[in-house]
Amino acid sequence: MKRLTSALLATAVLAAAPQAFAQVVGHATLGVSVTELDAVIKGVSVKKQVLGKPVYNEANQIVGNVQDLIVTPENAVSFAIVGAGGFVGVGRHDVAIPVNQFTYAQGKITLPGATKDAIKALPEFRYERQEKPAKT
Repeated sequence: MKRLTSALLATAVLAAAPQAFAQVVGHATLGVSVTELDAVIKGVSVKKQVLGKPVYNEANQIVGNVQDLIVTPENAVSFAIVGAGGFVGVGRHDVAIPVNQFTYAQGKITLPGATKDAIKALPEFRYERQEKPAKT
């Protein structure tokens, strides 16, 4: 119902204002165009619908939780960091899994073929510490 209300509101706004919402500032365009807004409305909110959510296998067993998403330098979400095992984050084993291996339907994140043991057997993901640029 909430999504329908948002979609109806966005449609009304689009009908009332046929010009693009994007603004040109200098040489850069800020915001989204009318065409892009439709994709935004149909998209998934990472904060509300992905981060911290359980990951299921096709047997409907929870195999982990989504801890983070990795955006590559090419501006694509390429990997999900999934944590398995542990209690309240202690002893959790985080792994990177390509996002194209997941399915998302009806608010549920599924990783076909996964088990907690299979995830724990994958190489552990650790964030690299980024070096600060040297002061000149």
